[in-house]
Amino acid sequence: MANSLILAAAAANKSLLAAPSHCHSFSLHSNCPPPHHCHSFPSKPFLHLHSLSLTSLHRRLIPVPALDSDVPHPLDQGSTVKVKNKRSKEIEEWDSWTAKFSGGANVPFLLLQMPQIILNAKNLMSGNKTALLAVPWLGMLTGLLGNLSLLSYFAKKRETEVIVVQTLGVVSIYVVIAQLAMAEAMPLPYYMVTSVVVATGLLLNFLNYFGMLSAGIWLFWEDFITVCGLSVLPQVMWSTFVPYIPNSILPGVISFVTAVAAVVMARTGKLSEKGVKFVGAISGWTATLLFMWMPVSQMWTNFLNPDNIKGLSAFSMLLAMIGNGLMIPRALFTRDFMWFTGSTWASLFYGYGNILCMYYFNSISGKFLLAATAGLVSWIGMALWRDTVVYGYSSPLRSLKELIFGS
Repeated sequence: MANSLILAAAAANKSLLAAPSHCHSFSLHSNCPPPHHCHSFPSKPFLHLHSLSLTSLHRRLIPVPALDSDVPHPLDQGSTVKVKNKRSKEIEEWDSWTAKFSGGANVPFLLLQMPQIILNAKNLMSGNKTALLAVPWLGMLTGLLGNLSLLSYFAKKRETEVIVVQTLGVVSIYVVIAQLAMAEAMPLPYYMVTSVVVATGLLLNFLNYFGMLSAGIWLFWEDFITVCGLSVLPQVMWSTFVPYIPNSILPGVISFVTAVAAVVMARTGKLSEKGVKFVGAISGWTATLLFMWMPVSQMWTNFLNPDNIKGLSAFSMLLAMIGNGLMIPRALFTRDFMWFTGSTWASLFYGYGNILCMYYFNSISGKFLLAATAGLVSWIGMALWRDTVVYGYSSPLRSLKELIFGS
């Protein structure tokens, strides 16, 4: 995930700043993709009348390989004729429920972000600008980039509920960044550039979602977030272990050059079709990997400075677990391997993982841990069971196989 990446890399910078992280989610990149991203499928000579209702689903009924996670597939692939009438109703109902679960993730993510915004506002109004220096603007900026990438990804897949989650993530992080700029904790030139990127990204995603943007402009935007994402990820990972390794910008520079070269080769026809598809999926996967790195960075910090555990909020970690967990059924149902990986990882290793660490260091009670464990296991078990029933499979392993390897 992927509000998907709110405050994403703030955790990655935590080892340098020794400040409690407020990162929380994956959850995890518009409507009409560029022509070269589209797949065409032979139309069927006819569809049974009862199957037509399935065209309202926001998903593809034929599983696809993980590399194709970011490619929206048309619903009329002929798969609807393969769905039994008896199961059509169940699929539609579960589609609706999983979409509502994803939309419901807005609640825990908003609850998680608002305290920081309110605290910053109070400090600004009281003239205590120094307090805002504890919030790493570079980490916030990285999180913002991740949210924009995921917004583009989910908008392309027309996952309306998750688009709202990602948009909330972009807006909420931008509000914090604006507060940092007001407190002079972020250089004004960087803030101005960030404002332009945010405004442009939101506008382009909005226009693309409603089919009002040309393919060429959208392709340029995708290339932009691909280069930015691939440049940021290795640098954030490297920075986590400073000062145990030399402080260097070399990882970011190498990644930037590699990303630019890959994009140029893809757009000039120097790569194979599979290579072009791989480059197109980079932005989504880099944002996902940023999410997946968050718990690693947080636990590394916990290991180095156990006393920092006291600065973590058990309620915040619970909200992070719940927010990401709510997206797991939808990611599984749509067979989106990237989304499923990010949401599950963030829920298990960031939310629940930190709760486990807090219990180990006696920061929370055993009852709190037991309740969190029971809730998470039950929810994931329910998602796997329900998906198996809806598809008419005999084992959830079949669903997971389709998720990872496609049909």
